[in-house]
This record gives sequence, structure tokens and C-alpha cells, in this order.
Amino acid sequence: MFENLSDKLERSFKILKGEGKITEINIAKTLKEVRRALLDADVNYKTAKEFTETVKEKALGQNVLTAVKPEQLMVKIVHDELATLMGGNSVDINIKGNPAIILMSGLQGSGKTTFSGKLANMLKSKRAKNPLLVAGDVYRPAAIEQLKVLGVQINVSVYAEEENKNPIKIAQNAIQYAKQHGNDVIIIDTAGRLAIDEVMMSEITAIKKAVNPQEILFVVDSMTGQDAVNTAKEFNDRLDFDGVILTKLDGDTRGGAALSISSVVNKPIKFVGTGEKMDAIEVFHPQRMADRILGMGDIVSLVEKAQEQYDEEEARKLQKKIAKNQFDFNDFITQIQQIKKMGNLKDLASMIPGVGKQIKDLDINDDAFKGIEAIIKSMTPSERSNPEILNGSRRTRIAKGSGTNIQEVNKLIKQFDETRKMMHKMTTGGAKAMMKKTIRKR
Repeated sequence: MFENLSDKLERSFKILKGEGKITEINIAKTLKEVRRALLDADVNYKTAKEFTETVKEKALGQNVLTAVKPEQLMVKIVHDELATLMGGNSVDINIKGNPAIILMSGLQGSGKTTFSGKLANMLKSKRAKNPLLVAGDVYRPAAIEQLKVLGVQINVSVYAEEENKNPIKIAQNAIQYAKQHGNDVIIIDTAGRLAIDEVMMSEITAIKKAVNPQEILFVVDSMTGQDAVNTAKEFNDRLDFDGVILTKLDGDTRGGAALSISSVVNKPIKFVGTGEKMDAIEVFHPQRMADRILGMGDIVSLVEKAQEQYDEEEARKLQKKIAKNQFDFNDFITQIQQIKKMGNLKDLASMIPGVGKQIKDLDINDDAFKGIEAIIKSMTPSERSNPEILNGSRRTRIAKGSGTNIQEVNKLIKQFDETRKMMHKMTTGGAKAMMKKTIRKR
């Protein structure tokens, strides 16, 4: 995501390298490249022009401190303006109401139905809500069934009237159902079309009028670039929606929609979809996204992802085991599974400042842990709990059972032993002793 844009912006900043101050000449060259980078990323032309003019206005005449180089100052100004362009601050979803009603809108194929499931899952697991999904798409044959499948997957109720072809009545009936069954949030999945047409717009406008939703979300496929921005404008003119959802932001997208859409419709991007799984949903933070675009990483989001998988009680138990040097392969595979739940490995690594550029050309396979898991799962329960009993014959059997070879098994066990020793030293105060020893040597 945004890799090409990041590279081109970085190259444009290098024009200022070695310059003592920002001048009309060097800023013009830099911003010409910045504008070109934005247009290549499919950013709206008017938006790109206004963006560079604002950056120029802020950059010219600024006194560059001796500790801050012109190149660094330009990065700071562009970062702040990128964040402003994408909305400035994150805006939460409005779920106040009894029940709160969320109306989903967008074209067919934008990912409305899938995102409705993701949103319901997030509200249930992170906001302690009891959501109800409503099948309001009466035209696409698979839409109702798809919503039902998602409902089962995330254990959320789905309201559907398969014989009823009146989406307005279905939505009204769903509200009554929700009140009777204790659902405090209703998410209405509406019909989309392959292109904007009057029938669709009139229908969703009528649903809005009938149910008076607290929140109207416009779902758009970020892969469609400027088409997404144009569609958003037309929907907003009719619906006056509250926020934008960008789906498929993990794909091979140039990022133009993310950079343009908020400024064009003057509405915040509230969430982004970053994968197929039901937990692949992120709150959109403009500041953090600007960090990612400029290669600064996003350590805050990485920590938040880790905390979602963090169990305080389990962590305490693990710390005790490490202190007693009892960390085993059962604990090891549990940690691997928690890392995998955090998401795509390359995306996670790119959130670490400075790492994104280093790994952009590397093919990091999400199945990287498969070999390790196969080896550990080929061990007996006794072997996992007592790694010290893994002698030569046992290792040979494990290699055959896991479809690997003895060298891979030996390598894993050696790495595990070294990791366990290091963790034990760190936990029992060994780190302090090692530090004192180093100081004495100096």
C-alpha cells in the first residue's frame, strides 16, 4: 500500500539535500516532483495542485534551524499537509441510540456486505455491543445468503425476509425485531448497482427517510482510484453521509482514493478494510497513515494490534515459566499463533520505523511459520513439554513426520534453546549483570 507514492516522495525530497535553505527555485523543483507523485498515485488533479500550493506557501520564507535541514523541514510540512488532506483526525462511529442504526451505502462490488460483517464483528468484540445485521439487498441473489454465512461465522444475528422485495419495509421490521430481541446496533446492508442510477439513489434515500439512521457510511473500493472519489461525491450529494469506508486497501492500490476522497466530499474516512478475514478492519488515523506514506512506520498501530492479542493473566503465567526456565514448545507455538492473528507479516513489519523501505522488495510469505508449526506439531506432548529429551532418534522421527529434514529440526531446536536461555537471563536479572560486566570491561 502506497509503496510507489512513498518512493517518489522520498526522491522528490532529495532535491533539497545539501541545500542551505529553501528557495523559490529548489522548492519549485521539489514540488513539481511531489505533484507528479500525487498524480501518479491517482490523486485528484485539483487536490494535488491545491496541496502543493499550500506546501509551497508554508515552506517559503521559513527559517531553517541549523539542526533542521531543508529536506527535513519539507518532510515535516508534507507530512502535516498529508494528514490534513486525509481528514486531520480520526472520527469515531456514532452508535448512540436505542437501537443505533447504521445504513451502509455504495456501488455493487465495493465490499458493503463483507464490511457490514466486519463492522458487526468489531462492535461485538471491541465495543461490547449486540449487533443485528439486516439483509436489505433484495436484488442480488447471493447477498442474503452471504450475510447469513457471515453472521454464522461471527456469531451475530441476521434479519432477513427472503420473500419480501420491499427493502424499506424490511428495514422498518428489522428495527422492531431488534427492540424485541435486545439488539443495540442495527447494520443495514443495502443494494448496490454496477453504476449509479436514479432507481438505486431514490431507494436508499427512501430507506434513510424511513429509518432515520444515526450513521450513514459510504463503502468504496479503494482499487477504483478517482472513480471512487467521483462516486463518493454523487452519493454524498444525495445522502449527506457521515463517513467513508475504504475497502481493499491491502491490495495493489495507488492510494489516490485515500488521499483525495476526504477533501472532495468533506467527510472523514472512518475505517479501512485490510484483508478478507472478519477482523481485518482498522480505524483510520490520518496522522498514522501520513507516517506510513513517508516511510516513518506506524508503531502505535503495531502496539495496538499486539495489545488486542495480549492476555494479562497468560502473560503472568508465561513470565513465571520463563523465570523458572520452563518455557517449552507449547508456549512457543502459542506465541507464534498470537503473532499470526495480528495480520499480514509484511504489513506488520512495515509499521516498524525504517523497516518498510528495507523489505519493500522482499516477498514475505504469510506461511513462513508453517514449517516451524509442522515440526512442533510432529512432537509428542511429552517432547513439547520437555525439549531436553529430544535426542537423535526423536529428531529423525520428527523430521519425517513434519515433511522437513534433520537439519531444519536441529536448527529450530538450537534457536529455541538460545531464545530460552536469553529470556531466562533477562527475566532473572541477567540483563543487569551483563550490563555491569560490559561497563567493567570498558
